[in-house]
Amino acid sequence: MPSQTEIELQAAAFRRLQKHLMEDRTDVQNIDMMNLAGFCRNCLSRWYQEAAAEKGIEMGKDEARELFYGMTMAEWKANYQTDATDDQQKAFETAFKENVGTS
Repeated sequence: MPSQTEIELQAAAFRRLQKHLMEDRTDVQNIDMMNLAGFCRNCLSRWYQEAAAEKGIEMGKDEARELFYGMTMAEWKANYQTDATDDQQKAFETAFKENVGTS
């Protein structure tokens, strides 16, 4: 089991990743992250939700996304999301199946 210090360092690294994605690199689109890395901001918020569930904390998808994004998905999309190209959408279908599943 990790030491308390290791847990604190992991949490700090997660917070820095979150800040980087939510403040420093809002120009990077989720679809590009998924296509290149196999995960995106939505995946991170889902993992946050899953970690809460493991601790017996009920959290819906929208709540987890708002906690991760610091705003609603509607606000994020209006402020930062651009339209995906056909090529991006095709690559996303493959990346999603490979990394998230079919559900």
